[in-house]
Amino acid sequence: MDPFDSNNMAHANLPRNMIENSMFEEEPDVVDLAKDSTAFPTFPALDPDEVVYEPRSSRLLVRGLGENELDEEEEDYESSARLLGMSFMNRSSAQRPSSSPYARQAPPRSCTRPSARTMVVCVLFLVIVASMTMVLYFLPGCTFTKTGCRKSSNNTNGDLFPWTKLRLPASIRPLNYDLTLNPDLNSMTFTGRTVINMSVQHNTKRIVLHSVELNITKATFQLGDGKPSDVTILEDKPRQQIAVVFSEELKAGQQCVLTLDYSANLSHTYDGFYNSSYTDKNGNKRVLAATQFEPLAARKAFPCFDEPAFKATFLVKISREPGYISLSNMPKVKTTNLTNGLMLDEFERSSVKMSTYLVAFIVANFTSVSKNVSNTLVSVYSVPEKKEHTEYALETGCTLLKFYNSFFDIDYPLNKLDFVAIPDFLAGAMENWGLITFRETSLLVGKQSSPLEKQLVASVVAHELAHQWFGNLVTMSWWNDLWLNEGFATYMQYMSLQKEFSQLEIGNLFLAVRFRALAKDALNSSHAVSAQVDTPEQVAEMFDSVSYEKGASILLMLNASLPTEQFRKGIIEYLKKFSGLNSVTDDLWNSLTQAEVSPQHQNVSEMMNTWTLQKGFPLVTVSRKGSQVTLTQEHFLLTADNTTHASSLWHIPVTYVNDSCSMAPECSQVFTLKTKSGSLKLPDDVKWLKLNYKNTGFYIVHYGDEGWAALIDALTNNVNVLTPEDRASLIHNIFALSRLGRVSFRHVLRLLSYVTNETQTAPVTEALLQLSTIYRLLDKRQEQGLVSRMKTYILNHFSALMNSQTWGAEESVSKQELRSALLEEACSLKEPNCTQRAKNLYKQYTESNGTMRIPSDLQRVVFNVAAESDEGWSALLEMYERATYDAEKRRILQALATTQNTNTIVWLLKAGLEGHFIQTQELPLVISTVSDGFAGHLFVWNFVQENWDRLIEKFPVGSFAIQSIIKSTTSQFSTQTHIDQVQGFFTSLKERGSQMRSVQEALETIRMNKRWMDRNLPTLQECL
Repeated sequence: MDPFDSNNMAHANLPRNMIENSMFEEEPDVVDLAKDSTAFPTFPALDPDEVVYEPRSSRLLVRGLGENELDEEEEDYESSARLLGMSFMNRSSAQRPSSSPYARQAPPRSCTRPSARTMVVCVLFLVIVASMTMVLYFLPGCTFTKTGCRKSSNNTNGDLFPWTKLRLPASIRPLNYDLTLNPDLNSMTFTGRTVINMSVQHNTKRIVLHSVELNITKATFQLGDGKPSDVTILEDKPRQQIAVVFSEELKAGQQCVLTLDYSANLSHTYDGFYNSSYTDKNGNKRVLAATQFEPLAARKAFPCFDEPAFKATFLVKISREPGYISLSNMPKVKTTNLTNGLMLDEFERSSVKMSTYLVAFIVANFTSVSKNVSNTLVSVYSVPEKKEHTEYALETGCTLLKFYNSFFDIDYPLNKLDFVAIPDFLAGAMENWGLITFRETSLLVGKQSSPLEKQLVASVVAHELAHQWFGNLVTMSWWNDLWLNEGFATYMQYMSLQKEFSQLEIGNLFLAVRFRALAKDALNSSHAVSAQVDTPEQVAEMFDSVSYEKGASILLMLNASLPTEQFRKGIIEYLKKFSGLNSVTDDLWNSLTQAEVSPQHQNVSEMMNTWTLQKGFPLVTVSRKGSQVTLTQEHFLLTADNTTHASSLWHIPVTYVNDSCSMAPECSQVFTLKTKSGSLKLPDDVKWLKLNYKNTGFYIVHYGDEGWAALIDALTNNVNVLTPEDRASLIHNIFALSRLGRVSFRHVLRLLSYVTNETQTAPVTEALLQLSTIYRLLDKRQEQGLVSRMKTYILNHFSALMNSQTWGAEESVSKQELRSALLEEACSLKEPNCTQRAKNLYKQYTESNGTMRIPSDLQRVVFNVAAESDEGWSALLEMYERATYDAEKRRILQALATTQNTNTIVWLLKAGLEGHFIQTQELPLVISTVSDGFAGHLFVWNFVQENWDRLIEKFPVGSFAIQSIIKSTTSQFSTQTHIDQVQGFFTSLKERGSQMRSVQEALETIRMNKRWMDRNLPTLQECL
């Protein structure tokens, strides 16, 4: 699955990095949950291994985020409110200390006899105390333990549920499912029948499987050739499980059948079997139903063994109205007319065993284009109005299918492959076997689309197609090894495009996402690539940049360190050995080790376990004395304190070049660093050394004062002495070292002095992103003097390159990436030439009556400038309502969200939450964009707090959408007040979100921002 916002993925290397949806009905009194430091101590950053997870049915406790009493003094934001011309919160006089002169005075002390009324009250009080004491005495001891007593499950006859774990027992294994679904798109409900053929693996008296929000109306069980009989279904709602209990044991080796009839509502969120809608070209609302089951939502559509290891075959039948079509994983074999006027489509039984999260079905009025390639019918489905936007996806899919068939030496196993663009779809895409679903912006491009838009579509198609082998054919045994799916699909997405679509210049994007993965993995709240997960929230949070980008990064590093063809040979052996089965990480390493193609033996497991079983990555420090170079490794860990952390060691294939040969791949040499330190020899006349050639390794390098000085001198004299990737790597590394506190910001500025001569995309966009991050932090802290000086600094270093950019059509992807980054930065800083050119282009566009099109890579900058005026904002709102091309519509929405008008900010947030005018799938994008602006950043944080319960109704706790909302609303905070407020809010949520890893990441980020600002403000004052 690609959970990431499509546009963000395509522009991950741009300075305005957007992550991929109200007015408050009523502004209640808001109190400060964290003002009193005695009630709310500042907790240290938590190691995720210290988090205590318990089943959702019991209390959730997080060490460091305990059950503190919350202080009810209110937060004083009056200065910010005055600055923004608004009130962020109502204040209740009831929460203020009373100093009224009319307070009742205590009567003088006296020894008067108590009244009869007082006597009665006292007696009643004593009776209550005695009763409570007796109740407490007779309660079982488990009442007072953290786990509590086992509760009676919600079931039909009061019996205790026969299973107490989150993971299902292994005693029963499903063999095949027969599914019949009857969706009603008028009432938004459906009925279903699930027939599960099973094999008994171990003697047992129970069958336990998953079901959630399904009303089971009838259940029958058949053992072997016996007669079916009715059975009672027990339910454990907190664990989303149902069970059947038998009086006699089922014996290992027996076959049995469980048949379940049920009804349910179509989901109104974005998982399970959910309803969606769109407006057609005539303005009519059209409805449809689609599925999104990964990771744990198949159980919302049919009762099942909803874990990846329980693979089975599936036969699907779906009823529909005549005006619709239905789709599923396999081809349709027949359609039957039913007596009620509906039609029943039956699909082939799957020819491969699938995990439940890969099952999919759709009922809609879509149209398609198709093409046969490699004995597979490839089709692209869309709403009828967008059929003309499907051709590029079809051609790209066919090309990549042939590439993967050849590269993996295993043909795609199904005889059809559908790509379906869903109008209302939260994730970027989902790799359902044979029926891949996409957000429209991830699949559809117009005939006039730019190469940059095509790069996005090709990237997502390549990712999902790679999953047909990595994830579908071979599936991780449990979600702790999600990276085997997502890390591999991410790596193959970039590798395949570099091979088959070199004109899309995907390398800059891959480099940028590796930089961002390093940033997340530097935090203590990060996790190992392969990490223990149990609860649904923990599973959801595995869909992050560690599983995706870090997974891809370490595969890139591994491939670069192995002899030619060993990597490919190893993964072919892995896929063939585990075809149709489940695997763990060690299975992959063993296959790669056994595939060695040279006499030099290399134990891949020994190397790669250091990268997958521990979180973080190494900092390699270089020191040189004459010809001897010493390399030392340590954990690169950003912490806001001075605590000592346990030493970690990685098996690092350190690549390096020097001034005698630095550009060509054959210049790169390798030194393997396995221990704390190691030494290598260089010729005495070598002037400088650059480690991590083209940044193919997942580590950061510190060269020391002399090493940095030599590299800076070399770049100052000749910018082309290093590859663009290496120059970008140096910029990224020195900013990271400044954040760590290893170099001063003066060192950063010394390196950046060379960028006035820089013209390549990767180093320019990385420098702009880093400087823009600091600019926004200063802006949010209202350091207006420094904000002005930082603006001047950025423009002085990049204005020549900014002013040299063209504003017409551009075919080079790299040049589009460069100019969009430069011009968005220039116009956001109100550079006069940029804003005037943007205004002129917008005027030409509006006066052309649709005959002129703004180049897609310039649309954001042009629309952002237009949105600065009330007239332009209103015109863009009308354009948004009329727009049919989804990529352009999203860019208009982003421009609308850049407004600094608080009334329109309120309207946008409310509209995104309600989901009518703005689809709720776009709410994370709106929140992220609003957070970047000064007027919106505090306001949107207040919005998130006020509407948290509604947000987690729409986006599950731990989901990527919730992760991105937390990150975008808090990542630009940098004060103790913000730390206290964020910690206080999330602590108060308890099981509604306090346990999320992304909360710890947010707190760490704010602490790091504060520490960096406290340390560097004087330097910025002096140097800028």
